[in-house]
Amino acid sequence: MRFRGQEFTGKGQTIAIVDSGVDVRDPRLANASVSGMGISMSATAHVLISADFADEHGHGTEIAAAIHSIAPEANLLCIKIMHEGLLRTSADLMAAGIELGARNGAGVINLSLGTPNMGKALLLRDCCALAVEQGSVVLAAAHPKGERAYPADLPETVGVASHPDCPIEKYYFFAPHRFPSKQWGALTGKFLTHGNTILPDGQRGGYRGSGLATAYLSGRAACLREALVGEGAQQVIEVLRQSALTPVPEIGYA
Repeated sequence: MRFRGQEFTGKGQTIAIVDSGVDVRDPRLANASVSGMGISMSATAHVLISADFADEHGHGTEIAAAIHSIAPEANLLCIKIMHEGLLRTSADLMAAGIELGARNGAGVINLSLGTPNMGKALLLRDCCALAVEQGSVVLAAAHPKGERAYPADLPETVGVASHPDCPIEKYYFFAPHRFPSKQWGALTGKFLTHGNTILPDGQRGGYRGSGLATAYLSGRAACLREALVGEGAQQVIEVLRQSALTPVPEIGYA
């Protein structure tokens, strides 16, 4: 990522990917620094940590590859919260994953998923607030249809949406004072970036939505963390906002 006339690759940064794990044999991750753990919930509601972070679904591997394409020298900490090949999890495991990422020194925490359960919003907010206090930037995917989703809709996180026409090399920010919620709903206060897979030739592939868009922005956040040595999470988020473009939905995103 180019910033202030220099290229940054996320060197020295750790990105926690709270997802379905990762397939370390994937050729797109051949040169990546990957570590991880698996977490599950016991019958007594205690978090159990294991060394197994193998991806049984593929989603986490796609997210890791997308992040690696933007920040190739960042360390990827894969926290597996989805098991048995199913692309679903619980808000409790999401919260535990956020906390583990922060406790393990992740400067960026990526959640390309969320929950509409308002009853779990306070739990997730507490964990996100704790992570931000420890210096982490937490990025989360917004609901693909603009409905409520947590933690993307929490003030402590960076919510990320996507649009099929959004250019690969650009990202936007829906500033609340420019796009009031009564007009733009859940997009207000969120970043907008591309959600297409990037092909080897740099062109866009299939559209994958806000989950992949979150991964690309997480990679950029790691590069900014490298560039802005010593700056806190809020300062990094502010630079992301300042460097974003303003979308004009009436005429498209190009």
